[in-house]
Amino acid sequence: MQRIFFSLLFICCVFKLQSQVTTVTTQVLVVGGSTGGTAAGIQAARSGAAAVIAEQTNMLGGMLTAAAVSCTDGNDGLKSGIWQQLREALYRYYKTTSLGAGWVSNNCFEPHVGDSIFKAWAAKENLLKVIYGWYFNTAITEGNKVTGAEFINVKGEHLIVHAGIVIDATDLGDVYASAGAGYDIGMEDAAYSGEKEAIEKNDIIQDLTWTAVLKDYGKGADKTIAKPDGYDVTKYYCSTSDAPCTGKPYKLPAQKVLDYGKLTTTDTLHAKYMLNWPVHGNDFYLNVVAIKPLQRETAYIEAKNKTLGFIYFLQNILGFKNIGLADDEVNNGMAWMPYNREGRRLKGLVRLTINHIKAPYHDGLYKTGIAVGDYPVDHHHGQYPGKVPGIVFPAIPSFSIPLGALIPEKMEGLVVCEKGISVSNIANGTTRLQPVILLTGQAAGVLAAQCVKNNIEPRKVSVRAIQNELLKLKCYLLPFCDVLPADKHWEAIQKAGAMGIIKGVGKSEDWENKTFFYPDSVVEVAAFNKNLQSCFRKKISVVNFKSKWLTIRQAKFLIDQYINYPANKKAAGKTDINQVYFDENFWKEVLRLDNFDTTRLITRKELAVLFIFLNKPFEENTIDFLGNSILGNGL
Repeated sequence: MQRIFFSLLFICCVFKLQSQVTTVTTQVLVVGGSTGGTAAGIQAARSGAAAVIAEQTNMLGGMLTAAAVSCTDGNDGLKSGIWQQLREALYRYYKTTSLGAGWVSNNCFEPHVGDSIFKAWAAKENLLKVIYGWYFNTAITEGNKVTGAEFINVKGEHLIVHAGIVIDATDLGDVYASAGAGYDIGMEDAAYSGEKEAIEKNDIIQDLTWTAVLKDYGKGADKTIAKPDGYDVTKYYCSTSDAPCTGKPYKLPAQKVLDYGKLTTTDTLHAKYMLNWPVHGNDFYLNVVAIKPLQRETAYIEAKNKTLGFIYFLQNILGFKNIGLADDEVNNGMAWMPYNREGRRLKGLVRLTINHIKAPYHDGLYKTGIAVGDYPVDHHHGQYPGKVPGIVFPAIPSFSIPLGALIPEKMEGLVVCEKGISVSNIANGTTRLQPVILLTGQAAGVLAAQCVKNNIEPRKVSVRAIQNELLKLKCYLLPFCDVLPADKHWEAIQKAGAMGIIKGVGKSEDWENKTFFYPDSVVEVAAFNKNLQSCFRKKISVVNFKSKWLTIRQAKFLIDQYINYPANKKAAGKTDINQVYFDENFWKEVLRLDNFDTTRLITRKELAVLFIFLNKPFEENTIDFLGNSILGNGL
């Protein structure tokens, strides 16, 4: 019965063979089984939409798997959504929660394991079809609306997929560029981006890396590879403390450099390593944004040879002949695709800049959050052949990705995930990392499913409705690191944060930035009243409580005043606080809170729970994509 249902709903996916052109129709098309695309396709199907993922390699997961960058960057303390689901699946596979084999990350795993997890998830979804070996070629449009895409394979065969919503999950923003949506490439100046750190407009993008997976075959083994074309030993000078060097050597020896990307394995005899080393290693500058995806394969040869040269250097100059390409990973040890750090960047409904990340509460964009990250701003420009402007990257707290960054400014029928969302060049240095992209992809899947099920365009969705669905999936809207999803009040805290009722405190902490909610701290009366005024876009003259810190009774009184306004406009601010009714059963049984005493100071967690209960439902507190309230009914 499931197969019959799937055939009727999904194939709408009817395959027609006409002179080597296959035509498919579905509800959601995901172009690219990338990190974000895999999450988007799986989540779209989980959310009830028929979906197709069209992927050019034979793997799911993009940079995490096919690009072999399987030591993740950031979000270790943010146990959000599909990112946390991936980690839990890895814990089960490796039978440990300690995945920090490499010193670059607390989450290092073998690419083939990640691929198998994603494929197992995809296989469980009857509404999802994954097709491999197809390169994106051209977007299909009708007027200002994207209605599908055309693909090509290495045999020259063509595939056309029509869809209600198309998700651009390519690394470089190929779909929206083909469709005619606006985008940016390269660095920016302050006049354009509004960021004081931006100093020059140019077309320079970040270096890419053709990652490899190496394996230790044991003492006495000789896995030396042939010298690659264009090999120049001096390119790898100073890459380690024991390498030849005519300048400043890197501070650690070669074995420690290999341990940087050491992978968790179940094989205790043969260590594996991710070779993704930026210091005179295998980073490579190559801008192939303007080239068709299938044609890029020729341009990538130089990047592959740069990595092969580094392996040859490690084996022949540094003596690691026993370490060679892993014969059981990706493409015989070499990645199937490059690790692209930057390509095009969409011109979206909103644009996330470093200003929003540094100071999230300076405007309302944080209220529209759908994914979170905590990695510092990190750009790779060491291999650019010319002079690169010396940008000074600011310290940042953790941050949220706004929903409007996934939606083109003018184009309909299209949602964007992966690195090409609407962000500034500087902000891309932190939004591009694997966990953030997974979560952005999951949000894109929820968004696409909502659109096709309700027959609306992405720009017409309710921000709160998307956020509400994400909360059900245990996805963070705001990156509060000190309240985990296991907390029974986590959802209320996320909602209160997204409404601006209680604001987090951001801190920059090296490679793991944070935002704290401080659930057990008390609340200032003035700050809470100010946040209520901002939330409701109303200013009520309330009783001066003559105290700095808010009590439980005072909190209930203030919330009632704002919720009942303007219905109670004449009485606003005049009600006797002693008339506020509160009973212990409501506090303990309904709100599931402890220590009932209305005269004591209320904590931030308790205030969040109380406010969200009294001001429900959350999804009716409508906001636009900038975080501004709509129709005056709160946020």
